[in-house]
Amino acid sequence: MDCLLESLARSVRQRHVILFVGAGVSMSVGLPSWQMLTEHMADELGLDQDVIGEGGADYQTIAEYYRLKLGSMDRLRDWMKENWQVSRQKVEASPIHSLIVALDFPIIYTTNYDSNLEVAFEIHGRDYVKVANARDVARAAADVTQIVKFHGDFDDEASLVLAETDYFERLSFDSPLDVKFRSDALGRTVLFIGYSMSDMNIRLLLHRLWSTWHRSGYERDRPASFIFMPDPNPVQEAVLRRWGISVVSEREDHPGRALEVFLSKLKQMVDQG
Repeated sequence: MDCLLESLARSVRQRHVILFVGAGVSMSVGLPSWQMLTEHMADELGLDQDVIGEGGADYQTIAEYYRLKLGSMDRLRDWMKENWQVSRQKVEASPIHSLIVALDFPIIYTTNYDSNLEVAFEIHGRDYVKVANARDVARAAADVTQIVKFHGDFDDEASLVLAETDYFERLSFDSPLDVKFRSDALGRTVLFIGYSMSDMNIRLLLHRLWSTWHRSGYERDRPASFIFMPDPNPVQEAVLRRWGISVVSEREDHPGRALEVFLSKLKQMVDQG
């Protein structure tokens, strides 16, 4: 574990690491759960609760039905923009968000819709540029941290990846943000935090990243990539190792606390270098 952290810290110090942030980071500051979103959509559509949850439809399918019934996602987006957030004070008090800013990643990708990362940068007086669509890619400055909203941003409804069709369309990995990620990731180390390996979208992304290098014939030259998992198991580790992803972890009672400890150790190693 220490050898992996030292290797990662060296790459962070050289500003050679892309951070990829998942829902676990936002949930650490109290972001509403996917279950709450699903229940809200079901209530608004007048659906019985037995159509959701285990054995029923997931939030992506319910969102697809929502769009079919109401003609657009406008009302849902407005509700999420108002409710799918936490207070500025909670972000300011979050050690995880403070550490993300302090580690000074040149590029941060996130599948989260909320603006917690942007707020954290503003709180700590750090410049950033938000990238949510092709226009933003063209205008993005290279001398400040880029926060790439991989599944969209509330300020641009067309960018939101929320309903089932949106996810299916993204599986081709040929959108402007997908092209950007492949370009960014090929020459850099990637660190994934806040993800569950039950998330098929992130598993497919990890596999595609490995497959790109595997087909190139230069797989041995690929920069190291890492995923933080608070509670890994041998099966997950073996599959990820096959894809060239090293698992890093911390044993703590709570996933948020485990991530905080990991980032703190990483920051300490970066500073010691």
